[in-house]
Amino acid sequence: MDSDLILIFGFILLTLMIVMPMAYLFQKREAEHKERKLELQARADEAKAEQARFSNGDYSKMEERVRVLERIATDGNHALASQIDELRKLDRIEDRTGASS
Repeated sequence: MDSDLILIFGFILLTLMIVMPMAYLFQKREAEHKERKLELQARADEAKAEQARFSNGDYSKMEERVRVLERIATDGNHALASQIDELRKLDRIEDRTGASS
């Protein structure tokens, strides 16, 4: 009877030696998967926020600058240097207002 108990105990011990490391590996893999999923979700949220930022007002600022540059390039009646200075002044003003917000 003692040999049967030792055999059963050995079988249970062997089973635990196989199952426990496998369970650990599965749990570790699942944790890495969840971490990666959260990281990708954070990146997607950042991209949405960036897109919303451009649609709110930054895009209109860029569009206005492009219009001014087009006007400078196509209109030869105005002095180019003065318009570039005006753009620089606008840029400084935007930098100041953007830094204070």
